Order: sequence, then structure tokens, then C-alpha cells
Amino acid sequence: MSETTGFDHARILELLPHRYPMLLVDRVVSLDPENEIHAVKAVSFNEDFFQGHFPGRPIMPGVLQVEALAQAAGILAVEALGLAGTGKLVYFMAIENAKFRAPVEPGHLLNLRTGFVQKRKRVCKFWGKADIDGKVTCETEFTAMIAD
Repeated sequence: MSETTGFDHARILELLPHRYPMLLVDRVVSLDPENEIHAVKAVSFNEDFFQGHFPGRPIMPGVLQVEALAQAAGILAVEALGLAGTGKLVYFMAIENAKFRAPVEPGHLLNLRTGFVQKRKRVCKFWGKADIDGKVTCETEFTAMIAD
């Protein structure tokens, strides 16, 4: 498979079961199904979580940055393993070594880069790194299971 450029929102909805307000990937910039994906989350002040996290100083929760990375990894896995239209889902199994380096605020364009550490038919391990203009906000490793 070759590298793909520019998935739009409609294609993301075909590949992921997530919907608003839990869909955290707005666009795929590039995808190499054998290796990695670069996706983007446009962080808007209208996000539900900003109402309470934190009033007067809105910051995207770190756990949602990890979720956004996992959703990008889900797109990568679906494309790499040919799962589109099969009804199979990609589920979190483990999150390891999560580190949060900088706050993500409304108006930021959050780059989501994730790739395979290990790829198997039923279980995949990924690395993930989120950044804003090259400044890392979050990095982690996580494992996911492919299931019906």
C-alpha cells in the first residue's frame, strides 16, 4: 500500500464509529498504512469539556489528547489491516508512559502523529505524539485489540 494524503471528515466517519462529541479527529493529513498517520484535531472553544476544564483557563484534558491519538491509530489500523466495512472495532487495551508536556487551548491546531510499534492481526501496539507547531503536548505508547 502507498501513502495517502488528505482524508476529509466524511472518510473519517466511514472508518471510525465515534461521533460528536467523542470524535476527536477532524482531518487526516497523511497516512502510510504500513507505518504511521498524521491527523489533526482543530481545538475549538465550543468543545463540551471546556465548560468545566477549567472555567477561566480552558485546557484540553490530557486523557482526551490520548484518546485523539488512539482514534488516529484506529484509522491507521483499519486502513493497514483492511478492516473498513467489516464491523470490527479497535479497542484500547493499555496506555503506557503517558507524558503531558504543554497545555492545549482553544484555537490550537493539534497535530496527532502515531505509528506502529508492533502490528498483528488481533493486537497492535502504537507510539503516539501530539504537538502544536512542533511543540510536543503529549506522548505515549498504547496497545489496542481488534474485535467484533
